[in-house]
This record gives sequence, structure tokens and C-alpha cells, in this order.
Amino acid sequence: MRRTEGVPGVGPHPPLNVLFVVPYAPTRIRTRPFHLIRALASHGHRVTVATVWSNKEERAAVEAAFSNGAHAVVAERLPRTRPLWNCVRALLTADPLQAHYSWSPALAHRLARMIDDAPFDVVHVEHLRGVRYALALANRLPRPGARRAPIIWDSVDCISSLFRRAARESQTRRVRLAARLELRRTERYEGRVAPRFDRVLVTSDVDRAELLELAQARDGAGLAERLEVIPNGVDLDYFSPSDEPRHPMTLVITGKMSYHANATAVVRFVEDVMPSVWAKLPDVRLLIVGKDPPRDVARLHEAPGGSTPGGHDTRPVNRGGGRVVVTGTVDDIRPFLRTATLAIAPILYGVGIQNKVLEALACATPVVATPQAVSALSARAGEDLIVGRTPGELVTAIVALLEDPDRRRRVGQAGRSYVERRHSWHGVASRLSDIYRDALS
Repeated sequence: MRRTEGVPGVGPHPPLNVLFVVPYAPTRIRTRPFHLIRALASHGHRVTVATVWSNKEERAAVEAAFSNGAHAVVAERLPRTRPLWNCVRALLTADPLQAHYSWSPALAHRLARMIDDAPFDVVHVEHLRGVRYALALANRLPRPGARRAPIIWDSVDCISSLFRRAARESQTRRVRLAARLELRRTERYEGRVAPRFDRVLVTSDVDRAELLELAQARDGAGLAERLEVIPNGVDLDYFSPSDEPRHPMTLVITGKMSYHANATAVVRFVEDVMPSVWAKLPDVRLLIVGKDPPRDVARLHEAPGGSTPGGHDTRPVNRGGGRVVVTGTVDDIRPFLRTATLAIAPILYGVGIQNKVLEALACATPVVATPQAVSALSARAGEDLIVGRTPGELVTAIVALLEDPDRRRRVGQAGRSYVERRHSWHGVASRLSDIYRDALS
């Protein structure tokens, strides 16, 4: 594939006019669209963002897209009842609920008008939740004499793969049941729609192989040449090391705790790993940092009160020795990552790149992870981060690092160097620009 310099005003290619469709407001939490928009704009591309919003926080995020680099923003309100209605209607079809969840007829109508009126070079649509918009635009005939802009569907992850793992591994019966109900629908749908687009993107080679297998089972001929891996990056300026001293014997797990894979990982880690860690090092403290922890995560909280590094109230969920702190929502996770001794990524099932791992590595915090948490990375196990395949291996790795400050420092520095080399958003956007131009040729 052709390479470009990927910086404004440099290299052989002019900037592109990109329509970027996101089925949710792009925020730092929804890190992939947020940073792709900003990085593409920094490369000189003219990015028009089309999205939906449901509350005042999302509306503010949409308005902030201008300061994030967007040339123009088109947004429609998605009332809270609309996703429920979309899902009810989806049950009458063979489609997965995810493919209908974020559908806005008003936004679809505006997109159709925009395609007719504006000379976009390429259309980028993110996620399974956005695929109906991509299909609608792909099916729309261009104006007489005009060329149809290539449709790039960023699947991000193979969602049926996530459902397959959740059906087996989730801590919650409700999640297991929902995953089983959606699995077959999602497998058929992903395999059917992926070959419809000019290019399809995923975040990892694992997701690529699984999506390709689904498509080939449904005569997805030629998809292999159009299915590209675009990994997630990490904001290396925002997530960075600091001079703050690290709290001794402190482990941190970060992530959105309402996400079933994170909740399952945390509960299993506390139940299966931490007792053996405490048997060897009784003073170890575990911070569980992330919004909306469900009841089975919240009950792990043992702090008798006080403040965590982020300054948030940690009044007790139950009484105990204060060895586990569940923070709930925090304004900024960086103080936790920068001051913890180790970051733990105990994911048991999931798909794609785990952003929480990249963020910890970028803060030069040594990471101990399960294989699933780092399967999409090319980081060197034992050097850039530490991998434990069983609860016993995780215990051994955690205790060894806690007792060896020199090795912690080496692993932390190696992890930071790794993300600088392989996961800068600038580099990701350069690769994406090449894919856009290849689709145009």
C-alpha cells in the first residue's frame, strides 16, 4: 500500500473531505472516534462529523467536536425512548439489536441530503451500531456525473466474537442469556454486511480473522483484500508519566465498570487472585476505578472512609480492612494510574484493543495482564508488560514486581516506549489516510 507523510502541507497527496459518522457522541471515553477525528484534522483533512446525542453531557461533547478539529458537525437528538423502540422493531427482523440501537431517521435523512449536496471524498462510519447508516449511504445512487464516495465501515471489533465469549464467561446470568440470544443474529449479520463496503476496519488481527471467517461462510469473496487492521492509539501527551511519588503496595484496575467484561474480570480477580497476594503481602491495596460499578463490584469495597488519589469520597459499602476501594465515577483517572505501583488488566474475555492497558503503559505504570487483555498488542511479554495466564501466575507476577522496584521501573519505561513506537494517534491517522486514498484509487 502506498505511504504518505501524513502531515498538513507535506507529501504528494492533497487533504481529503471526510464525512465521519459516529452512532454516539465522540468523547474521551469513546476514545477511537474522538482521537481519529482530531488526528485526521491535524493531518489537514476536512472532517465533517455526523452523530446523535441523548443528554446534555453528550450535547456538550458534540459541540466540543469543533475544538477537537471537526470542520462541521451535524447532530440529531436521539430521545432516550428511541433506542428501546429501535430494539423492539429489530426483534421483528433477523438483525441484531446493536445494528438498530442508534438509528435516527432524522440523521439518516440529513446524511442522504449531505451526500447529494457535498463532494465528500470518503465516508467513514463507525461500529455495528452505525452500520445501518453505512448501508443506507452505500445503497444511494450518486448524482448523474458524480462519483460515489467510498464507504469505509469501521467495525472496530468483531461483536459476535464478544458475544460468544460473554455467553461462556460473564459473571452475570442476564449478560450470558442476552449474549446467547444475540450471538447467532450477530454472526449472520456481520458476515453478510461486511462484504458490502469498500473497506472494513478492525482494531486487531484476531478480530480480522474472526470477521473474515464469518464473511467467507456467507460467500464474502474478496473481503480479505479490503479488511484492514487499524489499531487504537493512546494520547501520549494526556496519558504520560509524572513526578508524583507512587503509593507503595497499590494496585489499580481501571475501566467502565458497568461493562460486563470489566465487572466479571474484577470480581474474579478479587476472589481468585487477591487472597493469595494478601497472604504474602498483607498491606497490598487494590483500587477499582471506573464509572457505574454494578452491585457485585460495589460490594467488594472495604474502605472505612477517606479519599483516594483522585480526591473522591470513598465512604464504605461495607466495613473491612480498607484493602479494596471502589471509587465509582472519577473526574480524571490519570492520578490513579500515575501513583499506583502496578496496573492490573485481568480481562477474561473481550475483543479488540484494551484501551485501559494502553493508558497505563503510557503513564509508565508497570502492567500485569491476562493474555486476553493484551492479545491484540505486539508488546513483549516479560519486558514491556507482564502476562499471567492463571491466577497462580498472576499472583507470582504481582508479588515479584511489588518486591522489586528496579524491575518495576524497567518494565514501566519499556511499556511507555512501546506505546510511543506503536500506538500514537498520529501514526494511526497516517495509516488510515493511506486506506482512504487506496479506496479512492
